[in-house]
Amino acid sequence: MQLARFWRHVSMNPMRQRRAFPPTALDAIQREVAAQEKRHRGQVMFVVEAELTTAQLWREMGSRERARELFAAQGAWNTEENNGVLIYLLLADRRVEIVADRGIDAKVAAIEWESLCRMMEGHFAAGEYTAGAIAGVRAVSELLARHFPGESAHANELPDRPRLI
Repeated sequence: MQLARFWRHVSMNPMRQRRAFPPTALDAIQREVAAQEKRHRGQVMFVVEAELTTAQLWREMGSRERARELFAAQGAWNTEENNGVLIYLLLADRRVEIVADRGIDAKVAAIEWESLCRMMEGHFAAGEYTAGAIAGVRAVSELLARHFPGESAHANELPDRPRLI
């Protein structure tokens, strides 16, 4: 276990998470997800996790592994067209991961997802949490609109409200 990473996670707390993502930010992100989902048939979910547990750190769990766990636990994989996308921020590490269901992941290159993650991380490193989240939702939606254009009304299968865990 890396000691510096351990201390970053120990010092992170829900209050710091709420400062980065106050209710006004969550409202803005929710509105953006809802607006963007009208452009395509994809389903976008945004999750912010303040820190990992000591047990997760001891196992040296990375942000990618945790994002995959949450993708399954939050049901983002269970969309009708297999086009759910999870945008995950591990706040203590300021790491962003995007996990896409097989329907969209087969059509989007890994380098495109990586580019979006690094762009968002740049915003977050500058303390621009709302702007980074909204830019990420828009960028993911651009890819979804290209591959799953909104041809007709569709059910909203995943919550638009960002989850803080």
